[in-house]
Amino acid sequence: MSLGILGTKLGMTQVFDDTGKAIPVTVVQAGPCTITQVKTKETDGYSSVQIGYDEVAPKKLTKGELGHLAKSGASPLRHLREYRLEDVSSFELGQAVTADIFDEGQLVDVAGTSIGRGFAGFQKRHNFSRGPMSHGSKNHRAPGSIGAGTTPGRVYPGKRMAGHMGAVRKTIRKLQVVRVDGDRNLLLIKGAVPGKSGNLLSIVPANLVGRKG
Repeated sequence: MSLGILGTKLGMTQVFDDTGKAIPVTVVQAGPCTITQVKTKETDGYSSVQIGYDEVAPKKLTKGELGHLAKSGASPLRHLREYRLEDVSSFELGQAVTADIFDEGQLVDVAGTSIGRGFAGFQKRHNFSRGPMSHGSKNHRAPGSIGAGTTPGRVYPGKRMAGHMGAVRKTIRKLQVVRVDGDRNLLLIKGAVPGKSGNLLSIVPANLVGRKG
């Protein structure tokens, strides 16, 4: 994994390329983040860099969290995220991480929590087809059979049924960075990313090794 950045989804809009083609993009407030911890193989058994994002009032953090952040001289931060790296020699405590770590045209992986849909039925949650809508049918959006009777006499685990939909961690891979606004720490990423506006996102350079499609 490469060093990434934390950010906030601001919403979607469109920009135009040199040929006048409209490109749908998601605007992300990417950082600024602060390096709050640097782990090495000698001290922790593995090497990684921890960054913090989203300044908050000190009363919203515990004393332990405040003490941890004080070691790097960082202000109280709401979110902490760790990224494993092979070499951490170029990073130091208190160093700022901004949107400039990405380049226009670069591919990134964006992770976040998807929009919660509450309790959803079969058609919405699993794209099942509905039953007939006429001739006295009472099976419009009902589940139908969920398994055999005597054998096995139970419902197999993992059976697709109605239930809680959304509000899970999702990663959209290999999205293109269309523009980088270093002055305002904004990233314009082509396409949609998980979650609604205001959602926390983790953005890392795409690891293209060993991936298909």
